[in-house]
Amino acid sequence: METDLKPDHPGIKIPPPLFYVLGLGLGAWLDHIVPLFHYPERPARIVAFICAVLWLAFAGNAMGLFRRANTSILPIRPANALVVTGVFRLTRNPMYVSLVFLYLAVALWFGLAWPLLLLPFVIAVLQFYVIKREERYLERRFGQSYRDYQARVRRWL
Repeated sequence: METDLKPDHPGIKIPPPLFYVLGLGLGAWLDHIVPLFHYPERPARIVAFICAVLWLAFAGNAMGLFRRANTSILPIRPANALVVTGVFRLTRNPMYVSLVFLYLAVALWFGLAWPLLLLPFVIAVLQFYVIKREERYLERRFGQSYRDYQARVRRWL
């Protein structure tokens, strides 16, 4: 008898940070080949520093909460707990938001314009390839608790 059991993970084969790395890499290459514009270095570096601090705050809090809940940050492993405290009260995806801050920090620090233009595409790919799958999995895994969480907290910021 064949069963229709789904795996106990979202089924994401590509590590989500790789999407950000590819966007930054492609953007840096395009900036080298076809430079667009330059922004003032000092203000850009100040904003880059702020973004780096936000990256550390969001990622550090989210990973610490996952560790305390004894659940994995890797989307190829089962979720053992639904984490809804700390930074998860601001966004359902604080690790991905933190990677947006890191992406911005790197692009701004090095004065790269193309990565800024590519960021919406990176987010769109992440949204449709990763986040949608994770949301379906979490709803299957945690049911009404996850649906209630979705109703209370935004996907991004």
